Amino acid sequence: MTQSHVPVTGKKLLFVTGTRADFGKLEPLALAAQKAGFQISFFITGMHMMKRYGETRLEVKRFAGAEFFEFVNQREGDALDFILSKTILGFSDFVHEHRPDLVIIHGDRVEALAASLVCAMRYIRSAHIEGGEVSGTIDESIRHCNTKLCATHFVSSEAARQRVLALGEAPDRVYTIGSPELDTHAKPSGVTIEEVKARYAIPFDDYGIVIFHPVTSEVDTIGAQAQSLFACLEASGKNFVVIAPNNDPGTDAIFQVIEALPKDRFRLIPSMRFNYFSELMKNASAMIGNSSAGVREAPFLGLPSLDVGTRQNSRGIAESIANAEAMDTNGMNRFLQHSWSKHFIGSMGFGAGTASEKFINVLSTHEYWLLPSQKAFNDYH
Repeated sequence: MTQSHVPVTGKKLLFVTGTRADFGKLEPLALAAQKAGFQISFFITGMHMMKRYGETRLEVKRFAGAEFFEFVNQREGDALDFILSKTILGFSDFVHEHRPDLVIIHGDRVEALAASLVCAMRYIRSAHIEGGEVSGTIDESIRHCNTKLCATHFVSSEAARQRVLALGEAPDRVYTIGSPELDTHAKPSGVTIEEVKARYAIPFDDYGIVIFHPVTSEVDTIGAQAQSLFACLEASGKNFVVIAPNNDPGTDAIFQVIEALPKDRFRLIPSMRFNYFSELMKNASAMIGNSSAGVREAPFLGLPSLDVGTRQNSRGIAESIANAEAMDTNGMNRFLQHSWSKHFIGSMGFGAGTASEKFINVLSTHEYWLLPSQKAFNDYH
């Protein structure tokens, strides 16, 4: 045992999860923390609670040996500001009764912002996962708000670390660990592609994966963007597994397009278990859309990806990533013709799949738990 490391004393870690995507990033950290002796619990809310998106709260509750607390924070079509206010009230009530030693918050969703606000107001220690990212949408603004509200930061890259420092955070509160979901992709999935195809009724041997989410600042055009993208994919004659979009404003317009696609070539799935999704990616011919998986996970696996539109602007740079505007049919066709089934050397731009180990190394030190609850602005030069 090194001088700065101490035995874990059973501190209570609460992971806030609102979507299947953030759970895929939080689960490896929670598993490692549990193994290290921390007490693990999950505050489950957001999309997890909605049947349309697979009721993925049930997947979270497959995590053995943890406590689970569920909160319904929205109905179909609720505005984001309404969801935010309702989540603040619900999470505040929760932590009043269950005061955790550390709240782990991921990314840029309204559930994360609600938890960050409550923790800051109540001086509950909080850790923000994957701050310092850029995308150019309202998500980026929310993410930077979480950076200013949270006590400590576990970032995915050196570039992200520099942005967090530029926001006035002290260097001893910022830790570069990589993207946690890569820990899962770096290991065997534990299932075969045949098991994945059987569980989710996927009939294709050769397929691409499509995930196209709403962009809240482009809600007036998102339906036309989806129509352009999926018309191009349909005309290609190729097969696609489509994962349902997030429940942000504009999702109904995307669903309207997706649900009209030919069922023999487009398999729509509300959600997938993360290890099954990992195996699906490892055997795909391409990834297409505007999910962060296309600019982070796909490059790590050497899978060619087409980033469509503005949602992931400037968020990932790798040889395997192509970019096209949603109305750029020629650009999308070029990708489908020239990049389909190509294999690239895996990119380590967001880590090597060791984020959980680095996370626990930080949490196991005296210094981390002795950081003062009140932050001070650190001038960045």
